[in-house]
Amino acid sequence: MSIEPLNNSEPQASVRKRKVQKKHNPACELRLQTMFLGEYNYSIDDKKRLAVPVKFRASLGKKAVITRGLDNCLFMFPLKEWAVLAKKLSQMPLAQADARGFARIMLAGAMEVAIDGLGRILVPDYLKEYAGLSKKVVVAGLYNRVEIWDEDKWNVYKEKTEKNAGDIAERLKELGI
Repeated sequence: MSIEPLNNSEPQASVRKRKVQKKHNPACELRLQTMFLGEYNYSIDDKKRLAVPVKFRASLGKKAVITRGLDNCLFMFPLKEWAVLAKKLSQMPLAQADARGFARIMLAGAMEVAIDGLGRILVPDYLKEYAGLSKKVVVAGLYNRVEIWDEDKWNVYKEKTEKNAGDIAERLKELGI
């Protein structure tokens, strides 16, 4: 059996490159947005620094906004998410007392914080006091924001909410969830 040399004059299979136009798919867009998920236990050190979960750091970037949250926790947002929320808050009616009060709680309580090279933020005293943060805290990811809770308060809240999950789901059914 002999092997014949390849004849270079014969046509070879060609590979055609073609441009593929991508169609807009909102579902793909949704996956690319910032998404914070999970529950992490951390401690605030003696210098009032709190480590941010490694999984959250890239989405937060080098700076974030931390503010008073609901249920006596703190909310932390990436700058872009904060800008969206702050714009909505600034557009609420000034003549409505509840709107003014909520905007004040969220906006006046907000502080831009730097995330240091080790992934830590400095929690301002007034926010630490508002949330009643002790040394042990829970950092929870809630899709577009991060919540920071005192560990004991989180456990009480979570236990209560888990017990009522069925009733809560029934009420949310009206919202299509």
